[in-house]
Amino acid sequence: MSNHMFDAIRKAARPDAPFIETPDGKVWTYGDMLEFSGRLAHLLRALSVEPGDRVAVQVEKSPEALMLYLACLRAGAVYLPLNTAYTTAELDYFIGDAQPRLVVVSPGSEDGLRPVAQAHGARLETLDEKGGGSLLAQMSGEGADFADVARAADDLAAILYTSGTTGRSKGAMLSHDNLLSNALTLCDYWRFSASDRLIHALPIFHTHGLFVASNVILLSGASMFFLPKFDADTVLRLMPRATALMGVPTFYVRLVQHEGLTREAASTMRLFVSGSAPLLAETHKRFREMTGHAILERYGMTETNMNTSNPYDGDRVAGTVGFPLPGVSLRVVDPETGAAVANGETGMIEVSGPNVFKGYWRMPEKTKAEFRDDGFFITGDLGKIDERGYVHIVGRGKDLVISGGYNVYPKEIETEIDLFPGVVESAVIGLAHPDLGEGVTAVVVAEPGKEVDEKAILKGLEGRLARYKQPKRILFVEELPRNTMGKVQKNILRQSYADLYQPANAG
Repeated sequence: MSNHMFDAIRKAARPDAPFIETPDGKVWTYGDMLEFSGRLAHLLRALSVEPGDRVAVQVEKSPEALMLYLACLRAGAVYLPLNTAYTTAELDYFIGDAQPRLVVVSPGSEDGLRPVAQAHGARLETLDEKGGGSLLAQMSGEGADFADVARAADDLAAILYTSGTTGRSKGAMLSHDNLLSNALTLCDYWRFSASDRLIHALPIFHTHGLFVASNVILLSGASMFFLPKFDADTVLRLMPRATALMGVPTFYVRLVQHEGLTREAASTMRLFVSGSAPLLAETHKRFREMTGHAILERYGMTETNMNTSNPYDGDRVAGTVGFPLPGVSLRVVDPETGAAVANGETGMIEVSGPNVFKGYWRMPEKTKAEFRDDGFFITGDLGKIDERGYVHIVGRGKDLVISGGYNVYPKEIETEIDLFPGVVESAVIGLAHPDLGEGVTAVVVAEPGKEVDEKAILKGLEGRLARYKQPKRILFVEELPRNTMGKVQKNILRQSYADLYQPANAG
């Protein structure tokens, strides 16, 4: 039996070809990757990490951190990346739930997390962004000849915890084939080859930066500029030597605000991908005007990797996430009955395919509740399919507003509000309302220095939206709360304004 995921990586690796270039100009070849990850896999074994054991990692982005992921694949361990923003209390839950054999953290977190790791029977080591720390200090100079542990397609490769905006986070179990099948599909669909060079400015504790970006590069034998974080100046400086960028909408918002973004600057680039959160149509339009490139939006989630993509050739339609990827089946159904809805109608998105995860770690009841009897996964995302077959994401099911007994889909109202002069973006939420159950409420970000009036927007919406969809109030903020991947955190907005319509505040 082979080591399912890493065998495919090994096949694409030409030892002398560049794999990673860091901002200081250091280049890691694929040969370096094979040697270093092998030595690190030997170390994991020396630290008593057995096949199937979890290795939890909360460290800053570095090539060495990426090598640790690859070493876990080779050693048959289950890689568990954790957001660097998680607190000690949150980590206590993750470590208690996943029961890792080894926990690797940044040196600055060591004192706070050592008692947590010990309490759950885990060994703790450190790794910093320069490759320092206690973990690599123990790595011997030999051992590059590591014999990869046999793994079947269905064996676990990783556990990723969902962001947990409602209830406690769940550990999504991803198999070797979940990762491999999806990355190979994306390599083909997005036309990646060994001649590509990606600007990688995403975090690697998340599906997007770890599995979409890094796995696609590894499986196509391409190379990447490995940046610690996004910086518009740096990205624009690197563009003439690059062919692709994968980013979140914030990247593109920053780029279109930069005077250095021109057709000439982007002339060597062949692909700009955006995901993890919806891209505003205005950003899509401005980017195209400034560069001649249409940003390619796609749709995925922790539990499934990527489900859909706008086409490489053909219309990349702003506000849509394109078509189901080859091998992925997608349908839109009535959330209550599970019956398919007609094209153009909004319902719950469900998917099936080799990309769909095995279930939630040690939560069999939750897993059963999230799958239909025919194997389709209930994503929790509301969407629709238009007459051309493009998939539109309307919002999360939990963000649906039910006002006066009517279903209100926030995206429809946000799209209308965003058209008003001076509005940068908006988020529509439902807040407890004594008469309606939930009151439709818009939270708006205005352009700096522009006067945007609540009454003017409300009046302007009167002829454009059914009465029950019209916001009861429009509130203004300087910026919307977002998580590290750029998703608007509507749960925080709901908490902030929870009492808006209570009798004392109803006005």
